[in-house]
Amino acid sequence: MKFAALALLATLPFVLSVSPNPQVPATPGALSKGTLTVDKANPCIEAETCGMCMEKGKDCAFCTATFYDKENLPRCDLKSNHVKRKCQGDDLYGPDSDLTPVRNDGVKNGGENIDLEPAIQIQPQEIRLTIRPNDPQKFKLTFRLAEDYPVDLYYLMDLSHSMKDDKERLALLGTDIAAKMKGITKNFQLGFGSFVDKVVMPYVSTAPSKEPGSIKPTLNSPCPGCDPPYGFKNQLKLDKDTTRFATEVRAAKVSGNLDAPEGGFDAIMQSLVCEEQIGWRAASRRMLLFSTDADFHYAGDGKLGGIVKPNDGNCYMSANEYTKSTEQDYPSVSQIAANIKDKNTNIIFAVTKDQFPTYKQLEKFIAGSVTGELANDSSNIVTLVQQNYDKITSKLELTTENAEGLDVKFFTKCTGNETMETNICQNLVIGDESTVTFDVIIEATSCPADETKFSKTFSIKPVGLPDKLEVHVDLICQCDCEKPEFADKNQNSDKCSGKGTHMCGMCVCNQGFYGRTCNCDAGNATSEEIQSQCMKNNTNLVCSNRGECVCGKCECSARSQNSAQKYSGEHCECDDYSCPYSGGNLCGGSDKGTCKCGNCGCNEDWSGPDCSCSKANDSCITTNGDTSSICNGQGTCQCNKCVCDPTSAFRGPKCLDCKTCQEVCQKNKACVQCVVHETGLKSQTECDRDCRKPGFITKVPELDGEKNSCEFKDEDDCIFFFSYDYGPNNELKIKAQETKECPKQVNVLAIVLGVIGGIVAVGLAILLVWKLVTTISDKRELARFEKETQDAKWDTGENPIYRQATSTFKNPTYAGK
Repeated sequence: MKFAALALLATLPFVLSVSPNPQVPATPGALSKGTLTVDKANPCIEAETCGMCMEKGKDCAFCTATFYDKENLPRCDLKSNHVKRKCQGDDLYGPDSDLTPVRNDGVKNGGENIDLEPAIQIQPQEIRLTIRPNDPQKFKLTFRLAEDYPVDLYYLMDLSHSMKDDKERLALLGTDIAAKMKGITKNFQLGFGSFVDKVVMPYVSTAPSKEPGSIKPTLNSPCPGCDPPYGFKNQLKLDKDTTRFATEVRAAKVSGNLDAPEGGFDAIMQSLVCEEQIGWRAASRRMLLFSTDADFHYAGDGKLGGIVKPNDGNCYMSANEYTKSTEQDYPSVSQIAANIKDKNTNIIFAVTKDQFPTYKQLEKFIAGSVTGELANDSSNIVTLVQQNYDKITSKLELTTENAEGLDVKFFTKCTGNETMETNICQNLVIGDESTVTFDVIIEATSCPADETKFSKTFSIKPVGLPDKLEVHVDLICQCDCEKPEFADKNQNSDKCSGKGTHMCGMCVCNQGFYGRTCNCDAGNATSEEIQSQCMKNNTNLVCSNRGECVCGKCECSARSQNSAQKYSGEHCECDDYSCPYSGGNLCGGSDKGTCKCGNCGCNEDWSGPDCSCSKANDSCITTNGDTSSICNGQGTCQCNKCVCDPTSAFRGPKCLDCKTCQEVCQKNKACVQCVVHETGLKSQTECDRDCRKPGFITKVPELDGEKNSCEFKDEDDCIFFFSYDYGPNNELKIKAQETKECPKQVNVLAIVLGVIGGIVAVGLAILLVWKLVTTISDKRELARFEKETQDAKWDTGENPIYRQATSTFKNPTYAGK
């Protein structure tokens, strides 16, 4: 258990009388746990101690008044219930959560001297929060980017031989970098450091000197014109005199190594932890610009050079050079990330195109880091610094430190209009007078097991900045009456029969005694043995959690406060008041049944879980002439009500209604004919006998939407209408319309003459149309002929094929020649 009163038991010569669970150590107040059932509406009543009660939520309170024992009331209950019972003053403990600002200075820009006039970017700076578990507390946190905020930029450069042209370009652009940063903030420092790799094989050549004519690299000459290799050097401490930067960059010489990855992680670690040697200021935005064209070694790679000692993350600088390079392994990514966060530093990875994807992956693990693509000769370094500085400063990300056991949530509109749950805001601008406001909600969901953690301090801070809000939290997880100093004053109290300590209104009994007032002598029996007498078989609940075990016997509690209704049974397992209600009465009332241990015991004529089901069937009987049946033979009688067969078409209270069948209509057709219309097959005698019963058939001028309507055709081809229903005693009632609807007489002659006239008219119309069409056609043909005649021209010339008719006769007697 996690409360002081329980820890106290180990030092006092007494024990608690009875525990509700033999498997759990005895706890104060177990006997007065309460008689209600725990539910969502009242989570308080299951708490057994005052401290546990505080943990249940802000609405719970603990009452130490003595009359609570007499009435067996739950000491931990809703505060409103305690007030109704007149528990008040010192007897009632239920403090509210409280939030008090300690330092609440407004946001402002800094002065020339940051030590005397520091910039304030976050408000408030310190608060004290006294909080109950499960009681969320909300407050507002404001942030604004200050103008001329101090900036420390440390340029950490790979000076292996492949970066020679980059170094020369950096020397030329150093002044431009300083000028660009001073345009952003007047309070600017610039420094410079370099790295190569560990001076052990296989990272660098350790050969002492060259053989004559050899071109192989050696320790002192890893490459032509190069200095010997080293792990990390602080070439220029951070300084406001930025003109020194270009001088130191020119003076630094490149070196060389054998493998492709470099020892950049060693250099980053030392740059972070050696704050004094590097010159980092406490109240500044720290920026580490890491420039390289190669991959990096990380934890474990040192084993290749025989270095097995892990990196301890401490500073080892002497004469501005890292001294443990050959003794400690490279740091891990997580070590770098932890120190980046701890030292409030932003890191810019300025790397060449081929290395960009590798270093981009580090952004996922190192908060406050960004990656930029560096030109092969670093010619874009000024633009890269500007862009990534803007990227870093335009993003606000709030984090918490040492907030374990607390649930911290952030809600903000950022620079928009919609509130959302987020700890990140984008697109902030330095010099913008508008602020970003967060609603911060803090909640403790439970009390820690360790009492020393009831009070703690955690911080809310922006990533990469030293500004922070300190929150001092005091959890209300213990009541004053549970503290050891209170118990010392109340040992062997008269309220506990002189055999126990009175704490928080309850008795903690001395060894060998138990009971609410320690009035029971346990003898040689243990607490578990005594409690077992109050437990039902196969359960571990004392008196079913509905009473208390007094000297080995259950005394059942009332079901609710000031109620005469009590639980019953040997182990208080029965509730004679929780049976189903029927007609507003428990089990339908005493004439139908009684409640016995949560179940209704029904009288002889009633059944069902709530005794509402009658065993009689008089309401289900239907009659048809001299015969009777149950539910018209179309259903069953259940609880004296007809339940019609779902496969049958009959419905209604007695299964007599049938909308899709005409059986009732057909049976009563003849009666309606003889009574209303004096027609049909029934004789007058039969009609008087079968149909003229009082109230059986009622004549109405017209039926108006009645249900169960019927219609039939009479002998004269007229249609008559009637409907039926059932009276209060389920007797059949018929309403018949007085008038019939008869078809009108048809005039056959008019129809015949009309048809003939229509045929003649249609024929004449067809002849007229034909005549009209032919006349028009003839006129068109004549007109065309006349036009062709007028247009004809006759030629009077000789016909070339014309031959006159001639006859030649020869005289046979002519002898001339």
